[in-house]
Amino acid sequence: MALYKNGAFIDNQWQAASAGLPAPQGARLIFGLAHWKAVRDTLQGANQPVGLVLEAGEMIDDIIQDLPRFSVIALAFPKFGDGRAFSKAALLREHGFEGELRAVGDVLWDQLQLMARCGFDAFEIDNEPTLKAIRSGKSPFMTTFGQPGFGPETRDGTPRAWTRRAL
Repeated sequence: MALYKNGAFIDNQWQAASAGLPAPQGARLIFGLAHWKAVRDTLQGANQPVGLVLEAGEMIDDIIQDLPRFSVIALAFPKFGDGRAFSKAALLREHGFEGELRAVGDVLWDQLQLMARCGFDAFEIDNEPTLKAIRSGKSPFMTTFGQPGFGPETRDGTPRAWTRRAL
């Protein structure tokens, strides 16, 4: 699985936390929601980055108060037609989450642009055609849009006042 962020493939510094197993010293752990609920109080005041993965059916309501504690939140796309993570991404950004928002699961070329417009800034990709397209130099992202999204942008100066340009 390849992690794509800021226009390049990077090493994944995070690992899934395992319930019942001690965390390696200095590890960057991503917890599942149930595991996070079980350990959140024991990690209070811990000086280590913490991540969370939310599966498609899990709601963000229980973690809103914890958003400042997370360095990364991964949202799962279990299959191509399941778009619940798009809404969750937008809601997390609206609630002020500024950390890495990662798309995981069935992450496909056709969805990367919309994922970015909803607030995602990192993508775990294992789909071979998507990997091949990106590795061949094809950019999955546009720079001019007809509607606002998350992230820095400005009006593009054309007579069409609604168009925006990504910064």
